[in-house]
Amino acid sequence: MSERALSSLTGPVVLVGAGKMGGAMLEGWLKLGLPARLAVAIDPNLPDEPAGALKAKGVDVNPPAHAIATPSVLLLAVKPQVAPDVLSRVAPLVGPNTLVVSVMAGRTLGFIADAMPAGTAIVRSIPNTPAAIGRGVTVAVANGAVTADGRALASALLGAIGIVEWIDDEDLMDAATAVSGSGPAYAFLLAEALAEAGAKAGLPAELSARIARATVSGAGALMDQSDLPAATLRQNVTSPGGTTAAALAVLMDEAGGFGPLLADAVAAATRRGKELAG
Repeated sequence: MSERALSSLTGPVVLVGAGKMGGAMLEGWLKLGLPARLAVAIDPNLPDEPAGALKAKGVDVNPPAHAIATPSVLLLAVKPQVAPDVLSRVAPLVGPNTLVVSVMAGRTLGFIADAMPAGTAIVRSIPNTPAAIGRGVTVAVANGAVTADGRALASALLGAIGIVEWIDDEDLMDAATAVSGSGPAYAFLLAEALAEAGAKAGLPAELSARIARATVSGAGALMDQSDLPAATLRQNVTSPGGTTAAALAVLMDEAGGFGPLLADAVAAATRRGKELAG
């Protein structure tokens, strides 16, 4: 479905912002079958080397605005801080059938709609950093102007960097961002803290860092390849009365353990997301 959705486009897909996230998405689209002649990248800050690499593939990089055909899709992948200026400059590109897709953090459907022509179909989404290796999670929400075909097209574009999950209530986006958008940092912190704990237990620091990193990434890969719930995988490695059980008794303490602490962390991230959006 994703390959068909991209290869059947008639107007260009215009990427605004070809940094790490935008660049990863563009590479994914080309691999999925988007014809390079339909790919346009707008990023005046793009260094010469990646700009040249895109041009070599047939992507139109930083053409003058008057030379850009009305896009089938306008994808916004710029920093939220520059959004007001950028949106005012690209809004004239939007036609009645253009789908606008945003991967900007904190910028709401209403904010984007205010900068676009009335009735514009808009999808707001938030990917996470594993998108850089095609293993991202993107949570998306659409406004009322997005059709079923538009949602399928957005799924194809966003699916080039990982899985896509849709929500119907934009108010849930802050909580979703706190889990998936910020979540990789929690996993990295786990590896960091586990390495430090191993060093405190007597392991050489470099050895502890290596095995902690490999353990966290290996556990993630195992969970990815298994159909079992995370709780079952945890139980499978926990022998009654063993070393893992002793550690989990601390981590799963109902008052100050990992669960309550992470719940507080996600709640804090959710609150901050609402503050930034407001």
